[in-house]
Amino acid sequence: MDAPHRSGCPINLTLEILGDRWSLIIIRDIMFGNRRHFRELLQNSQEGIASNILADRLKRLVERGLLTRDDDPTHKQKAIYSLTEMAIELVPLFAHMGAWGRKHLPVSEELSIRAELLEDGGPALWEDFMDELRARHLGKILPSGTPSVLGRLTEAYLKVVARKKSA
Repeated sequence: MDAPHRSGCPINLTLEILGDRWSLIIIRDIMFGNRRHFRELLQNSQEGIASNILADRLKRLVERGLLTRDDDPTHKQKAIYSLTEMAIELVPLFAHMGAWGRKHLPVSEELSIRAELLEDGGPALWEDFMDELRARHLGKILPSGTPSVLGRLTEAYLKVVARKKSA
């Protein structure tokens, strides 16, 4: 049985699932960083998530249906986390949040370049990215030769990082 909710407002219900400090960050790291294992999420967290918090949020996100957790076939003691359709459909929300943050907050160039590309690409790029995520996480087959949106976003990020290091 579902736990009682404060109200049936769709914004409230969404915030009950995603409104804590870490849930969207974890989904972001799986979505944009292709981090699928606990250790990757923990060690590569720029925000410095604690291991107990990460474990709790991963458990909650699985229980709420945003992630799945499966045994990793390459290692007996590892689990691999995958986005569900519900999480993949957050791409437009991430794009809007990134655009809002770029407009109103003192963002860094390297950490905002992906948001800029998503904003510039608009809904068509978001759909392509969601299809790519469906292929990576849900097994959807993409036509051969389909360009990688994640590859494009990662390449832009690495280019900015390299330029800043050489400056």
